[in-house]
Formats: sequence, C-alpha cells, structure tokens
Amino acid sequence: MAERQYIIIVGAGKVGWNLARELIEKDNEVTLIESSRERYLTVEQELEHNIQYGDASELWVLERAGISRADMVIAVTGDDEDNMLICQVAKEKYLVDRVIARVNNPRNRETFDLLGIKPVVSATDLILRLIEHEVPEYGLVHLLDLPEQRLEIIEMELPGDSKAAGSRVGDLAMPEGSLLISVLRDGAGFVPGPETVLEPGDEVLAVLDPGKEEDLKDFLGSDGTNGDG
Repeated sequence: MAERQYIIIVGAGKVGWNLARELIEKDNEVTLIESSRERYLTVEQELEHNIQYGDASELWVLERAGISRADMVIAVTGDDEDNMLICQVAKEKYLVDRVIARVNNPRNRETFDLLGIKPVVSATDLILRLIEHEVPEYGLVHLLDLPEQRLEIIEMELPGDSKAAGSRVGDLAMPEGSLLISVLRDGAGFVPGPETVLEPGDEVLAVLDPGKEEDLKDFLGSDGTNGDG
C-alpha cells in the first residue's frame, strides 16, 4: 500500500486473524481486539503485541487501542449487534473516516444501511454471487454495488441467440445509463473497442445506473425476448 495506515480490527476469528496477518504483511499498523480470553491467547502466540484482549463494545477498550488516531475500523465479530455498535461509535464519536462491518445475517443489512454503516460484507451474499456466477441460467450477476456513487458493475454471458451477438460495439445503441467496459472471451479479458464484434458466449462487464439491470438484460439477452430497440 502506498501509505502506512493504522487499522483496528475487532474479532479474532478466522476472518479477523487472517485479515490482520495480511494487513501487517502489507506494512500497515494493526491492532486486533478479541473478547474471548482463550482465543486471544491462541492468536497472541503469533501476533504478539498486535492483539489486545477486551470487549470492543466498551469505550475504554477502543481508546486503549488508539481509536482516536485510527484510519479504519473493521468489525468482523460473529455478532451483528456488536459490529453495528462498534462501527457506529467509531464513526460518530471518534470520527473514523472508514468503517467496514461484517454482516452475519443478511436480514440485518437494512439496519446497517439505515445507520449509515457501509460497506458491509456478508459471506452469505458473497456465496450467492459465486453461485450466480457459476450457474449461467441466473443471467445477470452483480459484481459490485457502489450505492454512494449510484453505480453498479454487472456481468452477463451473451446467450447463443443474443440480439447483440454479431454486432460491432460501436454500433450498439446501449440502454441509457449503461456502458460496456470489458469482454471475457476464451478465458481472456480485454477492453472492447468500437470495432470489436460481440460473439455468443462472451461474458461482458458493464457499468450502469441502479435500476437499469432489466433494460440491459433485455438488450443483450435472447433475440426472442427482445423488442426492436
């Protein structure tokens, strides 16, 4: 990383431990906080002074860890309420610029959003996206949502009878609010130019405004389901 950062990670489970290890290897200053004494003693054998024992939902524990100078706080405990509280306190009381929270139950995502805690990482959602990616009949796959920038990046495989197949990219009248940014063909990705001809089976990446998924799906989808536009 270009600039050394101070990062506090709460929760020394497999996710927190591995994350701390990777960030330390990338020359960041890291403090990992763990509330289980047994787990703390296990991880402390490797991370030594980079891990502290305590309940991060208590302010003095966060202050002991130096939250007032933290560039980022990452809460990855197995308890959504703890992750929510820690990130909210970091943002509102200690004015930490960046917080990242783990969401164990996807049903709680809306609560995180209402509290302005983002980004959130849900293992369940990630696995669902992997399934979508591996099963073509799911059609369009969301790769990345950027709600603050009001942008999405999606991937879609062109079916054999795609109306767009055989067309030059420069001739495509893409739906308003969408832009083709990459094509994956025969295992290799490339940025398409105006002369690139799309082929059935191409996996295309597009950036688009939220809510434009169906327009793009219709445009790139099966010829039998498309209109004249």
